[in-house]
Amino acid sequence: MTTSAIHVRGLRKSFGDKRVLDGVDLTVGTGTVTALLGSNGAGKTTIVHILSTLVRPESGSATVAGCDVVRDPDGVRAAIGLTGQFSAVDNLLTGEENLMLMARLRHLGSRSKPRVAELLEQFDLVEAGRKPLSTYSGGMRRRLDLAMSLVAPPRVIFLDEPTTGLDPRSRRTMWDIVRSLVADGTTVLLTTQYLDEADELADRIAVLNDGQIVADGTPDELKRRMPGGHIRLRFADVASLDDATRAFDGAVVDTDGLALSVPTDGSVDTLQTVLGRLDTAGVAAEDLSIHTPDLDDVFMALTGRTDNKEAS
Repeated sequence: MTTSAIHVRGLRKSFGDKRVLDGVDLTVGTGTVTALLGSNGAGKTTIVHILSTLVRPESGSATVAGCDVVRDPDGVRAAIGLTGQFSAVDNLLTGEENLMLMARLRHLGSRSKPRVAELLEQFDLVEAGRKPLSTYSGGMRRRLDLAMSLVAPPRVIFLDEPTTGLDPRSRRTMWDIVRSLVADGTTVLLTTQYLDEADELADRIAVLNDGQIVADGTPDELKRRMPGGHIRLRFADVASLDDATRAFDGAVVDTDGLALSVPTDGSVDTLQTVLGRLDTAGVAAEDLSIHTPDLDDVFMALTGRTDNKEAS
């Protein structure tokens, strides 16, 4: 049974007269990736800042790796890594020097040099390690930023929009790094403005809206909750289409395309039912395809917004 690395109940936080978090409940299993999605101003970064002890909540409770964020902030800090929206590296130092500085701050002592060498290798920065950061691309800087948060391997890592502004190849490199972290047992809480990134990486997705978590589940579970899924059946002739239409009440007919769209919840049972009705009607379909709602549909339905860019 998966244990909880992050446990949040009734979290509230305001900035001035604006209520940003209004009773947030969230559980993140150990060794998993949870993606936190929300519109502009939804409060995703505020949650990350509270969980990483940078901001105090007004009320509610939150534990990270078994440590309370208010009563035991030092315990939380010792267990976590944090990569924010903007690179936190020192531009006056080389990549290797940045990592060595972090190693000293984490009191690694004699383990500093081998750990830095290991990270430069893991993040494909060996050749660039002794070059000034002015020569680094955006993807290299983000990889270095993440490497710095891993100098002392964390039990839990917060990735606040780690791939913003990266080209597709650099994004996929970061995805591979995240997967390797989880394979080693690290727990990841990810905020992202890219819905495909959440779909690709997350074991679970939590959607934040109006200061509360309005949906929480696996990507497939969230998609199945949305209307609009259908099975498209294409036939060889009009007669076959007419016969199939009579077998399915409420199906959408595309006469020109000789096709029929039958609503589905995406389950195997529904597919079997559709095939059974075709068999009973004595009709053979030329082609069958299944169309399910994607995370864009989920996000739009739950928040009323199509954008998913970071906010406070």
